Amino acid sequence: MTRFALGQNWKSFVRVVDDERVAEAEKALAPLDLAGKSFLDVGCGSGLSSLAARNLGARVVAFDYDRESVTAAALLRERFRPGDPDWRIEQGDVLDPDYLKRLGKFDVVYAWGVLHHTGEMWRALENCLLPLDPGGLLCVALYNDQGALSRRWLRVKRIYNVSAAGRALVLGLGVPYLALRQALWSIRLRRNLFPASGRGMSMLNDWVDWLGGYPFEFASYASVIQFCKARGLELVRGTPSNAGNNQFVFVRSSAGATP
Repeated sequence: MTRFALGQNWKSFVRVVDDERVAEAEKALAPLDLAGKSFLDVGCGSGLSSLAARNLGARVVAFDYDRESVTAAALLRERFRPGDPDWRIEQGDVLDPDYLKRLGKFDVVYAWGVLHHTGEMWRALENCLLPLDPGGLLCVALYNDQGALSRRWLRVKRIYNVSAAGRALVLGLGVPYLALRQALWSIRLRRNLFPASGRGMSMLNDWVDWLGGYPFEFASYASVIQFCKARGLELVRGTPSNAGNNQFVFVRSSAGATP
C-alpha cells in the first residue's frame, strides 16, 4: 500500500520543538489529569504528545508503524528527557491485535489524528480497546466525513503519493491555497495571521501532513459515537468539526466488552 512518509515530516518538525510548543501540548492534555496514570500513545508521530503526557506525570508507552516516526520521537526524548525509564518508544502496528495485547493495560489510550491513516480505520479503532483498562479513557481524533469534499481531498492525496511530480504539484498548489485560506480566516476573525497550531504542532508541518496524508479515511461524528457505544464506551467529551478532526474522549465501563 502507498503510504505518505509521515515520519520524515515529524523528523523535520522535531527540530523546531521548543518549550513553548511543549507547554501548548501539555495544556491540551491537562484535562485528562494524567498524574500517576499509564498512557499509551498510539501512532506517536513526533513524540510531542508523549512528552507532554510524561511531563504531566504519566508513565508512557509510545509506538508508531513508521520507523522514522519512532526515530523522531526518540530524538525528542533524548533532547528533553534523556534516559527516562518511564517513557518507552517502539515500533508497532495498531492493526496487530497480538502486539496490542502484549503491551498490557492502560488508563489512557490516546490515538489522536492517527487511525484514519492506517487503511483500516474501524479495525484500528476497535483494536484500541484491547489495551484499554476498565474505567480507562480512549481519546480519539478522526477526520470528519464532509461528503464530496472529503472524496475530492482523497484524490488530491493519491496524486501526492503517486510520484515526485505529483508531490511537487500538490505542494505547489496546496500550500499557497492553505496559506491564503488561513490568512482570510485570520483577517475575518482579527487574529494572529499564523498562530501556533493546536497541541504545539507546526502549521507548515500540519499542512504537509494534510496534503499528503494517505491512506485517508473519514467518519461522521455520530457514526464514531455509535460504534464506540456498541463496544461499552460512553462519551465523556466530544467536539464535532465541519472540517478537520472530530474529537472524542470516551470512558470504558467496567463491564465494557473486549473485541
